Amino acid sequence: MSNYLALDTSSRYLTVLAVKGEKKVLRHSADCAMQHSVRLMGEVEAALEEAGLTPAECDFFAAVTGPGSFTGIRIGIATAKGFSKGAEKPLLPITSFQLLAYNVADENFYTVIDAAHSHYYVCGFGKNGSVTLEPSYMDEESVRALGGKLYGFEELCFDGYTRLDAGECLLAAVEANKQNFSAEMTALYVRKSQAEENRK
Repeated sequence: MSNYLALDTSSRYLTVLAVKGEKKVLRHSADCAMQHSVRLMGEVEAALEEAGLTPAECDFFAAVTGPGSFTGIRIGIATAKGFSKGAEKPLLPITSFQLLAYNVADENFYTVIDAAHSHYYVCGFGKNGSVTLEPSYMDEESVRALGGKLYGFEELCFDGYTRLDAGECLLAAVEANKQNFSAEMTALYVRKSQAEENRK
């Protein structure tokens, strides 16, 4: 299967990838905070048109399922589900951790995503993509105590940290996972939302 549409609205950036055979069209906005719902469909339409691809021609629809922005994640998932249902094609969920991990050559490392308020979402990977640390919610001190190589998308001040380009990472992650289709797609929430935490 070589035709697909992939979306990443999990953070302040916005990435849309349309692939038709050998043709790949990537549209990436580095700062799209609070505008995903307004800008996403315009970017999708532009990417599909440039690729010469229609939703009906897609073999599957992918979206990054988090962790990250609670609202952004839901927007991307809902859009992918809509296309999937309309075209009667499967879904491909990609976590934010996988988005990073499939773009790292090291064998033992941690993927780190800013969760705000000096806390982070962290997942550890070993050889052949094996998970050595299950998705976790950590404070800054705990992340520093890990002591290994760290990879993420934001500008973070940790020793051994490497920042990757969020836009460039989507293609490799989808290609590495594009046999792991699903009939469903759900958000990966490593912690409760602020609203849930404040609920009594």
